[in-house]
Amino acid sequence: MQNIAEMSDGFLCQLVAQGNREAEELLVVRYNRLVRICTRPFFLVGGDNEDLIQEGMVGLLKAIRGYDASKDASFRTFAEICIRSRLYSVVRNQNLNKNAALNHSVTVEAPFFDSNSYTAGSFDISQSNPEDLIILQESFNEMWKQVQNQLSEFEAKILGFYLDGLSYQEIAVKVRKSPKSVDNAVQRIRRKVARQIHPGEVSKS
Repeated sequence: MQNIAEMSDGFLCQLVAQGNREAEELLVVRYNRLVRICTRPFFLVGGDNEDLIQEGMVGLLKAIRGYDASKDASFRTFAEICIRSRLYSVVRNQNLNKNAALNHSVTVEAPFFDSNSYTAGSFDISQSNPEDLIILQESFNEMWKQVQNQLSEFEAKILGFYLDGLSYQEIAVKVRKSPKSVDNAVQRIRRKVARQIHPGEVSKS
């Protein structure tokens, strides 16, 4: 019998549908880094990292339990849509940290709402009004370009690794600096993002 750890995502999802908790736990471990990657842009704009990761995990579990292998999308694509949709919904509806700018943070990375919206059961990403998001994406992408122009070479390198989901310790090894130096760089990036969103309201220190 095939080792469960070697099974495909789709087959594991089928096992989950049959009540197999081990398969579910394996998928959570397998896609833990994807959750971190999806939450990073939201955190940079002002969210609480731990809260966002928890919400991202909720989206991942929804994907695991709702994936339909007969659809064209791979599980990873479906999981990413579910995670990002969950994060966007939480930010939009609960207004994390009472920071309205978070409503735009989903557009830090490439758009994930498009004409190929994926539907599985009661989950329909198209309900998120993609027309409005396109308008937000255009304005936010312009803001993000301005932020990137303000980053030092070191900060730009840190940002790339950070958005790839690497931990501070992993980034520190890559850039041959201490985790504290990495943390300081991330905080500087956050301040630059905040200043761009709210000019004159954030200290430059």
